[in-house]
Amino acid sequence: MFPKILIAGRGEIACRVIRTARKKGIRTVAVYSDADSTARHVRLADEAHHIGGAAASDSYLRADIILEVAKKSGAGAIHPGYGFLSENADFAEACEKAGIAFIGPGADCIRSMGLKDRAKEIMKKAGVPVVPGYQGKDQTAEKLHRQADKTGYPVLIKAVAGGGGKGMRLVEKSADFISSLESCQREATASFGNSDMLIEKYLTRPRHIEIQIFGDTHGNVVYLYERDCSLQRRHQKVVEEAPAPGLCDEMRRAMGKAAVTAARAIGYAGAGTIEFIVDVEGGLDDAPFYFMEMNTRLQVEHPVTEMITGLDLVDWQLRVAAGEKLPLCQTDITLRGHAIEVRLYAEDAENNFMPQTGRISHFSCPAQSRHFRLDSGVEAGDEISIHYDPMIAKLITWDHDRDGALRQMSMALGETALAGVRCNLDFLGAIIHHPAFRRADLDTGFIDRFRDDLMPPDRQASHMILALAAMAELAPSRTGNDPWDHSNGWRMNLDLKTILTFVDHDGMRDVGITYRDSDFLLMIEDREYEVRVLRQSGTGLDIMIDGNKISAKVIRDGQDFTLFHETTMSYLHHYLPGAEGEGETTGSGIITTPMPGKVSQVMVKDGDEVTEGTPLMILEAMKMEHTIKAPLDGIVTGLSLAAGDQVTDGEILARIIAAGDNE
Repeated sequence: MFPKILIAGRGEIACRVIRTARKKGIRTVAVYSDADSTARHVRLADEAHHIGGAAASDSYLRADIILEVAKKSGAGAIHPGYGFLSENADFAEACEKAGIAFIGPGADCIRSMGLKDRAKEIMKKAGVPVVPGYQGKDQTAEKLHRQADKTGYPVLIKAVAGGGGKGMRLVEKSADFISSLESCQREATASFGNSDMLIEKYLTRPRHIEIQIFGDTHGNVVYLYERDCSLQRRHQKVVEEAPAPGLCDEMRRAMGKAAVTAARAIGYAGAGTIEFIVDVEGGLDDAPFYFMEMNTRLQVEHPVTEMITGLDLVDWQLRVAAGEKLPLCQTDITLRGHAIEVRLYAEDAENNFMPQTGRISHFSCPAQSRHFRLDSGVEAGDEISIHYDPMIAKLITWDHDRDGALRQMSMALGETALAGVRCNLDFLGAIIHHPAFRRADLDTGFIDRFRDDLMPPDRQASHMILALAAMAELAPSRTGNDPWDHSNGWRMNLDLKTILTFVDHDGMRDVGITYRDSDFLLMIEDREYEVRVLRQSGTGLDIMIDGNKISAKVIRDGQDFTLFHETTMSYLHHYLPGAEGEGETTGSGIITTPMPGKVSQVMVKDGDEVTEGTPLMILEAMKMEHTIKAPLDGIVTGLSLAAGDQVTDGEILARIIAAGDNE
């Protein structure tokens, strides 16, 4: 076994690999960019080395620098994690030439499966069913357009390289094909350096079921059951579970056998995942399944497989890379219980899942146990950067059956709190508690189908949440030991009254407060409530409102409040007149950046006349493209940006002057 390994990645997977390495007595070497000098994986590793600038192209994608660090540090092997160089055949080959073990499959396997068109051809020859479509060398827009028309809409345009939803678009009609293709090509070129595309028939009710496989260099291949990864947004997974709900043993064996056949077809060694798309239009029983792609690395969702098998997949990776045989044969691998994983992202789910950046001021979760596991690359005080994927952590629960795992997840989400950066915690709670999810009515369109349930339009904080925020604002002044610090509102011959104003989404919400001897009288939108603070300790706040006890976590950062009550997460801002920059220019025609990023394309110029919804420019941030559109009809003014320009959060990009305005 290797005495020391280098981890050529960052974030939670780097921390995950360090955990297993430490158990095995293996020393670890971390690498980091300018943006990650104080990151958690750097803090956990035995040693760490700087490898370049914040952009991945200047650091985590610099194979030459990473190999030099491995040689200098004496690492006998490199674990690539996932993302970055994990499926880079040239890097795996360079490791081999340098005499450093690559903890993953050989370069030939990565090349075979790295391009989706080639992978589909190999699978067809091996007898593994594939999705109808086009994968060919002719990559002209005209040829791809004709093939999409021939396949029949809707179709998926997919980059032949890479994954994770990058360079992928759903096209529902022929007229939209060319613009979608161009966007995919730009995104794929930026992410993978390869603009080639394939076309696949889009199944209207698919489930995404993948099989975890493992092979060794002695010819042994096994499958470790399946994971259902159907719940996705922007073609990226949000919730995963194992085993797949409703999958019968006969179909499980058939899919497992097909996955092993796929792995044997390329002489695979190491951890890999065969991803299948299952057409459940007619139900899951005997549903046709098709090979979609193979991931030649450890998957983000591997913890649910570990929870239902009791195995450590990173340990298996290390064993196989060291030349050992697989620890178990197929008949020895048993399935026990059910596991669910949710991905906690720094994103605004209500704003089209827009990635968020900033410093995490608070992050707390339940204690880890046999029923709950946390895989995270950050802690309170860490920064979520523009440069990398916005995933914060993975919350994983296990129990003897799916109902139990759901109860455990509900409890875990209720005991998790994060502040400083907007996140999708309440969105995850809405999924877990949705009746369709609980009865396992799943497909990849789940989130779009139930969008209004999961993210109700115009959702505002309830009166209860406003009362909690008001008490969090006022209660500290009533709990000190110094009598001069007690502001209980006592006045001779009258009651003290005040109004607290909170910004809730884009609106103002007033809470009228009358101080009384031992409690408060609150007036919220013509409703009156008697409120008393029962307890305030740290982030915990208990109040009595009209005789009912309410408990919540309230995290305050200046005038910003993040409140967690049951499965609801709310953001409020305490508005203080005169301290809010009211003099700043505002207006519906002003276009600002939703996040820091780089302008990759500008489609209009100053003076152009546009209509509402016209694409103005494309902003590249957190590995995704975001199209900035005109908010109204009018004339573009104040636009001075060009492709390649960097922009900061909230920066004014341009303004649309409505027809008839006098400026």
